[in-house]
Amino acid sequence: MTAIEQYLIDTYRAAQHASPMPPLPGANDMAALRAARAHVRFQAVLDGRPARRPWIAALRRRLRRPRPGAC
Repeated sequence: MTAIEQYLIDTYRAAQHASPMPPLPGANDMAALRAARAHVRFQAVLDGRPARRPWIAALRRRLRRPRPGAC
């Protein structure tokens, strides 16, 4: 079932029970990503690691050129 189909079912149920309509699919995606990022940084602090931006390190790993002979 797609997100749109689930949204339509939830909207129908909300109309039948006179409850508030559900949020549109994707309306809270950015907030969820920010919360996940904050959780990762908080966990780093608890583990005793510096709370740096992990996406910068991931980007550097992606952009690093492979060593010759390494496959």
